[in-house]
Amino acid sequence: MLDDLDVQATRRAFLGLAAAGVAAASVTSQARAAKVSTRAKIVVIGAGAAGTAMANRLVQRLDGAEITLVDGRADHLYQPGLSLVATGLKPPSYTVSKTTDWLPREVKLVAEAAAAIDPIAKTVTTAGGTTLAYDFLIVAPGLVLDHAAIEGFSLNQVGKNGIGALYAGPAYAALTWQAASKFTAEGGVGLFTRPETEMKCAGAPLKHAFLIEDIASRGVGKGKYEMHYAAPQGALFGVPIVSEKVRMLFGQRGIATHLNHTLKAIDADRKRATFSRAEKDGTTSMVEMGYDYIHVIPPQRAPDVIRQSGLSWADKWTDQGWVEVDQKTLRHLRFPDVFAIGDVAGVPKGKTAASVKWQVPVVEDHLIAAIEGRDGTEVYDGYTSCPLITRVGRAMLVEFDYNNNLVPSFPGVIAPLEELWISWLMKEVALKATYNAMLRGKA
Repeated sequence: MLDDLDVQATRRAFLGLAAAGVAAASVTSQARAAKVSTRAKIVVIGAGAAGTAMANRLVQRLDGAEITLVDGRADHLYQPGLSLVATGLKPPSYTVSKTTDWLPREVKLVAEAAAAIDPIAKTVTTAGGTTLAYDFLIVAPGLVLDHAAIEGFSLNQVGKNGIGALYAGPAYAALTWQAASKFTAEGGVGLFTRPETEMKCAGAPLKHAFLIEDIASRGVGKGKYEMHYAAPQGALFGVPIVSEKVRMLFGQRGIATHLNHTLKAIDADRKRATFSRAEKDGTTSMVEMGYDYIHVIPPQRAPDVIRQSGLSWADKWTDQGWVEVDQKTLRHLRFPDVFAIGDVAGVPKGKTAASVKWQVPVVEDHLIAAIEGRDGTEVYDGYTSCPLITRVGRAMLVEFDYNNNLVPSFPGVIAPLEELWISWLMKEVALKATYNAMLRGKA
């Protein structure tokens, strides 16, 4: 536990960071005050973090533009909060708001899913048959969870027979805690997985494992449970120095690691999971592992509307369909009037809400430059942030770029590879406020 002086010092530092953030947002808003007159038709697909933030910023920058947002979802999900719901730390309602709560009146919402994109004709067709012409298109539909790729698994199993799956949404995150809490109270074997594909917030599987272990240690107690983490990759995290830190923490906490293991099937009745294991000689073997609690994260892919549009990479991530964009500008390499932001963008990093915060201004800059007939100047360097929770009340604020360099936002205040209370507070309190400001186009 922190002593009183530590708590006071940390609170002062946190309040200072919050004040600095508000001031920075104010300066940024002032710098973007000048509006550009245009009659451009801009269509944004997706009302998640990226699409909503983008629409709000464009309203603030453009005068006379026709901005249309296409999304059939009535609810907006604060997805960074799902890991807290899945460990009983927040209620499901913490993550849910209305899509319309975040949209200014200047944005026209078409409350239907996008069904087709024709980048040659420059049109978007909705599920209801409406066709929208555009001058510029911003694709930000997020991604889809391919639960069917795991044999024997379906979402109606979540919360039963020791099965959890927090990514599927607030209700499933709550059901995940229902299954996980039984494990933390009774013990047994906990099995934690991640997919072979690219995924949103690659730190989330680690957070869940860390939190469940911490809660179990104070519940059923040490020696009454086993923890196993299985991943298809050859490392625990894509940034080597972070991977090594996680490996050390897993060792200290007794969490066994099974690398090169891809979840293929679940037998819910027998509580057995089957993995394909990549062997050193290049062959693959099948491995079965038992569990009392398993956390399932399925493969993740671009939505069908993207994969069928001709906007995906032809020679990268061909099984996943991410949009072919320049990694610095997020502009499509073959269709310059198309941009991609958020999870669907085909770049090496950046599937987090924090990444969206840095991607959106880059797309804004290049889109407005295109309207004005000039070149944009802003560059996205791959910034990705992961408040990697390691215990209830402790986290590491891990921030990195395309080159796997650590890029701490608060050097001298928050050490990126130390388990700190202030990093936990950033995740548990400050992150949502920053997220909400981002949605409004204010951060």
